[in-house]
Amino acid sequence: MPKLNLAVFVSGGGTNLQSIIDAVGAGKLDADIRLVLSNKSDAYGLTRARNAGIPTAVISSKDFPDRDAFIERFLGILDEHNVDFIALAGYLRKIPLEIIDRYRSRIVNIHPGPLPDFGGKGMYGIRVHEAVLEAGIKETCVTIHYVTEGYDEGAVIATRAVPVLPDDTPEILQKRVLKVEHELYPEVLQRFTESHMV
Repeated sequence: MPKLNLAVFVSGGGTNLQSIIDAVGAGKLDADIRLVLSNKSDAYGLTRARNAGIPTAVISSKDFPDRDAFIERFLGILDEHNVDFIALAGYLRKIPLEIIDRYRSRIVNIHPGPLPDFGGKGMYGIRVHEAVLEAGIKETCVTIHYVTEGYDEGAVIATRAVPVLPDDTPEILQKRVLKVEHELYPEVLQRFTESHMV
């Protein structure tokens, strides 16, 4: 069975990255994590990658003289590591169109709430859980979707329901949702391997 040659993009702590690393280590995910990439040099996800012996890269548009140079280097890094599939795991920058075009239907994201109602620009992390509680819904979910040009607008691949309890705070709900994220993301990535969509 072919393995996913996977890049994981992170901007922060990288707990979903850790769940992917752990799933590979446990034999539950047939992937070779070729690269962990971040737009922030101090992202703890990079430390997680280094601890697991995974190559890392930091790339930010502000470090380049113009957009063309940025895109050329971005694509070059992915090519250097033979990446054929990208998983976003708390990556908070918009993906350039050139990257999306190169990896069309092979770049996915995980979102901590129902889409499209609780998605879009600026809707990430604790903000999603605050909005869910404010809306008064009894059930939220984890959503995995394809990445397209618009924030959180790509087709949904998988969801898993998470109950919203009466005494939830955003932080309590976030912990419950994260637990489900860590279960669902490796499972969905494994489906891509098994369906030979790489």
